[in-house]
Amino acid sequence: MTQEKQGGTRLQKYLALCGVASRRRAEEMILDGLVQVNGITVREMGVKVLPEDEVRVRGDLIRPEEEKRYILYYKPVGEMCTVTDPEGRATVMDRFRDFPVRLYPVGRLDYDSEGLLLLTNDGDFAAFLTHPRHGVEKGYIARVSMELTLEEAHALRSGVMLDGRRTAPAKVRLLRKDAFSTDILITIREGRNRQIRRMVEQVGHQVVRLKRVRYGQVELGTLQRGEWRDLTPQEVASFRAHG
Repeated sequence: MTQEKQGGTRLQKYLALCGVASRRRAEEMILDGLVQVNGITVREMGVKVLPEDEVRVRGDLIRPEEEKRYILYYKPVGEMCTVTDPEGRATVMDRFRDFPVRLYPVGRLDYDSEGLLLLTNDGDFAAFLTHPRHGVEKGYIARVSMELTLEEAHALRSGVMLDGRRTAPAKVRLLRKDAFSTDILITIREGRNRQIRRMVEQVGHQVVRLKRVRYGQVELGTLQRGEWRDLTPQEVASFRAHG
């Protein structure tokens, strides 16, 4: 596959424009040999495509999607944030099988967590939100086992060690507590794997329930489990203004 075409769009960007994946994930798909251009499998970066080129992913022909959609979804406990699951578990995409455009989740929300999840077919938007450099805030209500002390809450705010690195400062507000559990509102800017659960474990507690209630300036609001709505243009703009 030559890279001599004048103009054109880089293949990984083209895949993002088609709503296939974020640019970062598109690069991985290219390296894994999942993408063909005009019948030839592409495995290197830098290849450009023109409008008349035929691009396929896993054999399926793809085209840029004109309409960009930005969805706020209340993910229930018991759904995977993947397109498919090898173990046959329910995924968030089961709710959107007949949607007019192909959506993908922005980031992850654990199988046993619930709350606000964004889905879109705008790969650049998804890449922007999930890039660590932008540090978009995400707020969660966590119910933790037993009574969380003020000292332990301060430790969460200051950061704890995970995988040899201290977590970035978090915002922690106590909402309710008794001898058996404590509810906190915790806001973080990172997105490490199962981060809040692991942070809470580091201070001697377990997360009993975890619900994401805010992403950037967008809140879950009155949506019920399994419901969704489009983001307003103002909400989409609020994310872009963040950067």
